[in-house]
Formats: sequence, structure tokens, C-alpha cells
Amino acid sequence: MRRRTLLSLPALGALLAACGQDGAMSESSDVPTGLPLLSERTSYGDDASQYAELTLPAGEPRGVAVVVHGGFWKPEYGLEYAEPLVPSLVAAGWAAWAIEYRRGTGAADTLADVRAAVAARPVLPGPVVGIGHSAGGHLVTWAAGQDVGLTHVVSQAGVLDLDAAHEAGLGGGAVEAFLGHPPGPGDASVDPIRQVPLAVPLWCVHGRDDQVVPISQSEAYVAAATEAGASAELVEVDGDHFTVIDPESEAWARTLEILDGLAG
Repeated sequence: MRRRTLLSLPALGALLAACGQDGAMSESSDVPTGLPLLSERTSYGDDASQYAELTLPAGEPRGVAVVVHGGFWKPEYGLEYAEPLVPSLVAAGWAAWAIEYRRGTGAADTLADVRAAVAARPVLPGPVVGIGHSAGGHLVTWAAGQDVGLTHVVSQAGVLDLDAAHEAGLGGGAVEAFLGHPPGPGDASVDPIRQVPLAVPLWCVHGRDDQVVPISQSEAYVAAATEAGASAELVEVDGDHFTVIDPESEAWARTLEILDGLAG
């Protein structure tokens, strides 16, 4: 994977050294602004899927956006599904920490990796916002209850009710494959709707025409969270399951508006 960042090599190296990071930088071709981007890949474990990529803006970041990709927890879907959002986040002044994690080896591995990857982010000023799409929405919302330092969450078409997702057969039985069994009472600790209330504010950005993860997932979560006293908001947008991660869409612009309200 090749990437770009809005920071000079010396400045990036100094900041990474201060944060205790070490790894190889890579760069790629044009971004909409015409500015070069560089990113740093950091391993947080020994497995090939245990890594994250840091991309920094020019100047002091407004905060850290922890980006978690989706794909129904399946091994064939990786970090490439999160990467298109990174240039937009960086252009808006955010440091992007896009994480990869083990998929297809069981829920315990995936969840342990997400917790470790979020905790391994660089320590920078400002909010630490988890942004997750689809199954990534599940993972980042779950992580917000794990004391790893997330201050806000944006779930984009997230799978937030595992029982309902299983009953609807979302992802061709993806919930059962992820857990290793049909969801039951013993899975409450990994099911976001049964984690409420979270201690951090959460926004559910969801397309009205989503046929992959229906908007009822976000509606049910927000209803349960607000009833439990949490700060949760449903942000309905036009479009389908993938519109919310299209950096050219109005749906993504709504996510950027949320982020604008969190940092100066």
C-alpha cells in the first residue's frame, strides 16, 4: 500500500520519534490538493495483519481520527476500504490512524487487535475520535467501552445489534462466523447495543437506502443508548451502504461536520 501525507520528512520523523513510533515511510501520487502525503506504518504485534498507518497534517493536528474498516469481519476485506478517507481527514487537519486487524480467526483475535491498535495510537493533542464503517462501526463502538482513550465515536452504517443482524442474515451469516456460534446471552460484552450507555458521545451516520446494513441497526442502537442516558444521535443521510465512505459524498461531508464541532 502506498500513501501520502502533508508533513515534511524531518517533521514527521521527529514527531514519530517523540511518540515512540518506528517504521518505513511510503508515498504515492497525486491527491486532490496536489500536495504530497507521507504515512508511517507501525506494527503493534507479530501477525502480518497487526499494523496501523499514521498520516499527519501540516501543522498541529486538531486531534486523532482512528479509522476502522469494515467488511463483516471477513479476511478478504482489509485496510484498503478505509484508506480513501485518509486524505480528506488530513486535509481537514486531523491525524489519521488507520488500523488493520486479524479477520477470520475468531472474535477474540479481532477484538484484541482493535483494542491494542487503538491503544497504540500516537499521543497527540485534541480529541481521539473513532470512525468505523459497517463491521468497523461495531468494532469502534465496542472499543469505546474498553478504556482505550476514545473520546468520541462516529459509526458509519455500523453493525450495532448483533442479535438483529444475525436474525436478518446480514453478510451471509457473518455474525455467526465472527462469533463462532449464533449470538446469545454470553455475547453481551461484545454486542454494542448491550453495552449501553457508553461514556462517550456517539453519532450513527447511516444511509436511508442501505440494503447491506439497514438503518434499523442505527435506529435501534440510538434508541437504546438515549434511553440508557447516553449521548447518541442518528444522522440520516441520502445514499446506500457505501455512500458514507465516499469522500466526495454529502454523507461524508456530514461526518466532517461532526468532526468540525469537536475541535477548534
